Amino acid sequence: MTGSLKGEFEVTSWNETPYAEREGDRKLTRASVTQQLSGGLTGAGEVQWLMSYQQDGTARFVGLQQLEGAIEGRSGSVVVDTVGDFDGKEARGVWTVVPGSGTGEWAGMRGDGGFVAPHGSKASFTLDYSLE
Repeated sequence: MTGSLKGEFEVTSWNETPYAEREGDRKLTRASVTQQLSGGLTGAGEVQWLMSYQQDGTARFVGLQQLEGAIEGRSGSVVVDTVGDFDGKEARGVWTVVPGSGTGEWAGMRGDGGFVAPHGSKASFTLDYSLE
């Protein structure tokens, strides 16, 4: 089974703390974030992001995100690794499904996608996937 999903997620919690302060308002932070997903994938997301902020307010981030819910009536979960950038107004991230991370009816999932998140609590996402 293969497919292309589109949807939205809403951030339901964001807890960010710095773990290193650097010269010129630069800092490294860790954020624990939860999300509600709707559209082609309904369910919940949970992510740990590490971020490097620059003097101009932009940032680079990396993280591991668990997606759990239903796709076309199939229930399961999967982990995606995330790499992205925040330009001060919008975050854009790229997802890659971590091989072997699928559970339930998502076992064997492969794929990639990403998200666009304007500053605020809502974002849109895409995911192209295959299930064995």
